[in-house]
Amino acid sequence: MDIEVGGARLRLLPQRAAFLPDHATLLIADAHIGKAVSFRRLGVPVPRGTTGETLARLDDLLAGTGAHRIVFLGDLLHSARGRGQATIDAVTAWRRRHARVELTLIRGNHDQHAGDPPACWGVEVLGGPLRLGGLALTHHPEPLTGAYVLAGHLHPAVLLGGRAHDRLRLPCFHFGPTVGVLPAFGAFTGMHVIAPAPGDRVFVAAGDAVRLLPA
Repeated sequence: MDIEVGGARLRLLPQRAAFLPDHATLLIADAHIGKAVSFRRLGVPVPRGTTGETLARLDDLLAGTGAHRIVFLGDLLHSARGRGQATIDAVTAWRRRHARVELTLIRGNHDQHAGDPPACWGVEVLGGPLRLGGLALTHHPEPLTGAYVLAGHLHPAVLLGGRAHDRLRLPCFHFGPTVGVLPAFGAFTGMHVIAPAPGDRVFVAAGDAVRLLPA
């Protein structure tokens, strides 16, 4: 689904990402690579293979959009504890397959503790917003003068359904007057149910479709 924000065309993708066709740029929020490893090291039994799933969806997105650049809107890595060798090796191998794709990371709160990505990943790391036309790409969803902000951090979701036991929690894109928030991209991330204000636009990512949530 294509919408317009900040004077730019933005394509919302069911893989919980967004694409700027005029800039050939994919926007990915909150990948949290290494989160499952971090939990297992704390003794928490969690699923394996989540990094592979995240990277496979990035493969699909690059193939489907033809993007030349990926901008990560913060929290690419989950924590220093999650930088296991198998995780680093998997991302390094993925990077070699996509060596021509530019990668930019705008540091999020988890990146501050996890540290910057390994140099061999070839990621440009920024400490503040990236201005792109009328947009400001960043991690924290805070308004900025003169730009429409696209951010992550909140892992937005909605509850659909009637009775409590029948409700379904789904990731969503949430667009207010000056700030838009993308859903968390990572395969092993939590979600935060939002309460949209009147006039906000909310788009649900469900299966292979993105749908506008009726007001």
